[in-house]
Amino acid sequence: MAGRVGVVAVLGTTQTIAWASSYYIPAILGAPIAAALHLPTSVFFGLFSGALLLSAVIGPSVGRLIDRYGGRALLACSNLVIAAGLVILAAAHGIAGLVIAWTVLGVGIGMGLYDPAFAALTWLYGREARSSITGITLIAGFASTIGWPMSAVFLHEFGWRAACLMWAGLNILLAAPLNWLSIPRHGTATQARAVTELPVGEPPRAAMPILAFFFAATWFVQGAMAAHLPGLLQAAGASSTAAIAAAALVGPAQVCARLVEFGLLRSFHPITSARLASVLHPIGAAFIALFGVPGIVAFALLHGAGNGMITIVKGTLPLALFGPKGYGLRSGLLSAPARTLQSAAPFLFGLLLDRVGIGALGLSVGLCLAAFSSLFLLRAREAIGARPSPARG
Repeated sequence: MAGRVGVVAVLGTTQTIAWASSYYIPAILGAPIAAALHLPTSVFFGLFSGALLLSAVIGPSVGRLIDRYGGRALLACSNLVIAAGLVILAAAHGIAGLVIAWTVLGVGIGMGLYDPAFAALTWLYGREARSSITGITLIAGFASTIGWPMSAVFLHEFGWRAACLMWAGLNILLAAPLNWLSIPRHGTATQARAVTELPVGEPPRAAMPILAFFFAATWFVQGAMAAHLPGLLQAAGASSTAAIAAAALVGPAQVCARLVEFGLLRSFHPITSARLASVLHPIGAAFIALFGVPGIVAFALLHGAGNGMITIVKGTLPLALFGPKGYGLRSGLLSAPARTLQSAAPFLFGLLLDRVGIGALGLSVGLCLAAFSSLFLLRAREAIGARPSPARG
């Protein structure tokens, strides 16, 4: 038990660093980098989208490797790859440097953000991984809360090139050694294989395409908000300071929602959490529609809560429906369409935001409502039949 808590604490910490230094940097550093290199901001976010697309392509292969060998070496290497991408980004002086940097960062994102960590935990703990998956998301839920202000401070005090190098240093000196030294090599893999052999209930019909659509729709919204939330809130009429302050509430909201999932919703099938999570963003958008700028705090909190729960569901729902056998590969396959749409989100949503302002919320609300509706295509009897026993962590 103590060993598992340590693994979860380490993975939560390293995931926080990995997310803050890759996925969350465009929101703060994107515009300054584009301006310094005399490029349109849309070009920077287009390359970011390309990096996410590349991560989708390599996802199934990464999952297959973790199914076979575990996640220790791969997760440690992911931090080094992210660091290399950041060093190249810091040295960029034109479009060529940006292309190379985001190509390397795309590989690092595919190797190291959440899905590989979830697969590593499932390799270690089998069907008992649900609480451990929740645990790392509880910690890493602060990635945006930590990452956006830290990137802003680095940018203001030292410039964007130094900011990239500082994030690279944290990956090399802290995250990579922690992953390498703390994740078991073998240890509980025998236990995981034994649990894998346990029978699992028949999953609902067409579960894979339904889940693929659900995660693709919700991840598009996640990608759009991660890249443009401060700008979206400014489009609603908020000042730059108020927008960043409200956006910083996403992290605490994610953590609070994950605590609710870990406590109150733990005994329910993950489908319940998925349905709840997918309607919170539309409810938050209603606050902006009704109250304008005063509604941005409620929107940030509700979006963050839904985002936090969807992240857990991405790890726990496939495990509940299909079991741990082949989890890494299945997770990679489910993530491929999700990451593909997510990769387009910063660019497409940015264009829409530039043209219609706050009206861009209509797209994200519609996608979340479509995702919510899709889950009702899963037959309740079979889904409940696949319910795992309460996890112990």
